[in-house]
Order: sequence, then C-alpha cells, then structure tokens
Amino acid sequence: MSGPLFVLTLVAAVGCATMGGVFYGFSSFVMAGLGRLPANQGAAAMRALNVEAPKPPLMIGLLGTSLLCAGLGVTALVSWDGAYSGYLIAGALSYLIGPLGLTAGYHVPRNNALDRVEPNSQAEERLWAAFPTEWTRANHLRALGGIAAAVCLILALTR
Repeated sequence: MSGPLFVLTLVAAVGCATMGGVFYGFSSFVMAGLGRLPANQGAAAMRALNVEAPKPPLMIGLLGTSLLCAGLGVTALVSWDGAYSGYLIAGALSYLIGPLGLTAGYHVPRNNALDRVEPNSQAEERLWAAFPTEWTRANHLRALGGIAAAVCLILALTR
C-alpha cells in the first residue's frame, strides 16, 4: 500500500471508529436516558439533539468519513491488490451502508417525523412510545457498521 493510500486509510479507519463510538454512545445510554423521561420531555430532548446534530462537528465526521470510504472503495476496485483491496471494499461498504445509509434512510426520516408532530399532544405520546426502542435498534446497526468498517480498514493496513 502506497504512503498516501496508507494515510487516507488510517484517517478513514479513525473516522469510522469515531462515528461508531458516537452511535454506540447513543445506543448504550443516551436513548435509554431519554426513554426514561415522560413522553413530552423525552421528545423535547430528542428534538433539541436533532437541532444540534446536523452541525459541523458531527457532519464533518459522518460525511467526511463517507467520502474517504467511497474513495477507498473506488480505488480498491480500480487498482486491485489482492492483499488489501477486499478489506478496503468491505470497510467502505460497511460504513456507507451502516452509518451513512441508516442515517439518511432511517434515522433522519424518524427524527423529521418527531419534529413534525405537535409537542405535548397525544400524537407525540403515541409516536414517542415506540420511538426510543425502534430508533435504538437501528442505531445498534449504525454503531456496528462503523466499528466493522474500522476493523476492515485496519486489516487492510496490515496487509
């Protein structure tokens, strides 16, 4: 593996592990804490988190890592090296399907649905009743995708 590819793979592995850790934190205690609150308070806290989430600290990590992973995957396909290319592709796919795909395809729509419901309403209470459990179940997969991607990219570095 060339020097620049090594550095980009290392940076991507750190990004994958970092994002996996962020999602693990949400799965292991943030959502559990929100779920212990009364519906109106848990939903209000989640809305507040949803305002903060799409700001540069999280978005640079999420999207920057996505770009690196996509680039590594394409590089692996274009200039195949049997020693490490399969790990690069596996890492890229794990990240792009897990953290990025689930964020865009599942979590953002769920968060938007929560944002649209009237605060302190029966509709909010109904939505919130299953929200923490369902949101967290899919979030476990985001965390696992980020961690699996980091492992694959680290394995690529060792080949």
